Amino acid sequence: MWTLKLIAADTKVKFVRYRVMAFVLSVLLIIGSIGAFTSNGLNFGIDFKGGTLIEISSEAEIDIAQLREQLTGLNIGEVQIQQFGTPSDALIRVSEDEEAVSAQGGLSAVESIRNELQGRFEIRRVEIVGPQVSGELIQTGILAVLAAIISMLIYIWFRFEWQFSVGAVLALVHDVVLTIGIFSLLQLDFNLSILAAILTIVGYSMNDTVVVYDRVRENLRKFKKMPLDELLDVAINETLSRTVMTSVTTLIALIALYTLGGEVIRGFTFAMIWGVLVGTYSSIFIASPLLLHLGVKRDWSGNQTD
Repeated sequence: MWTLKLIAADTKVKFVRYRVMAFVLSVLLIIGSIGAFTSNGLNFGIDFKGGTLIEISSEAEIDIAQLREQLTGLNIGEVQIQQFGTPSDALIRVSEDEEAVSAQGGLSAVESIRNELQGRFEIRRVEIVGPQVSGELIQTGILAVLAAIISMLIYIWFRFEWQFSVGAVLALVHDVVLTIGIFSLLQLDFNLSILAAILTIVGYSMNDTVVVYDRVRENLRKFKKMPLDELLDVAINETLSRTVMTSVTTLIALIALYTLGGEVIRGFTFAMIWGVLVGTYSSIFIASPLLLHLGVKRDWSGNQTD
């Protein structure tokens, strides 16, 4: 029976040999991410910096792309449009600033949109998200990410040993910092969907790392006399095919969503694509080699193999 194999089953790549290069690269990327965040900050979307939510309805199906182009031309600030419910319903989110109000002759975003959509759409409701609510969302989002990382640390600590826990959490922090850094560098819109993507990245990266760590633990029991660096290479190579297959199939779906899914989910899918790439890299070149420097416990229980 023919089977698809992206990676041969008997690879013997010396991944741990390149750990110093990987560590240096990661440190430079982290410093760059922190520098970008310090100098540029994040381009917070409406969810975090406040704005106006307008629900509209129409008798016919709403052309989201055309409506987005039309409202963007009003120069009222950042505009996001999302279809929900039926094809004739849509949500408009607009971030209003003082320059946009001045450009419209003192008209607010809601007034400008009302004038533009009058006679063609029914405006069902209008809600304003103030700075206080936005600040609470930012705090809640940060707490959610921290809670996820701490929970992972505790889980790995009980599942394996503290050395594995520290290695996994450092790899997670690495992935989160680099994701925030790329959004800060490119000034991409950072909203609640991106926060959801970061939490998903945390889970994906941890899953990848746990698979490798589980094989490391098995090999620690199996190969009593093998040097730790060689043992780590064996574990990474034994799980490499699974790691690459998972990453590639996930990326295929994400790239399709990025190119065909439209503007609404583009930021989310970009964050996920970046997260899959750095998560795969960190599980191979960061999380596993860190065990070599953390003094992982050599468990000699079970069968002995030279």
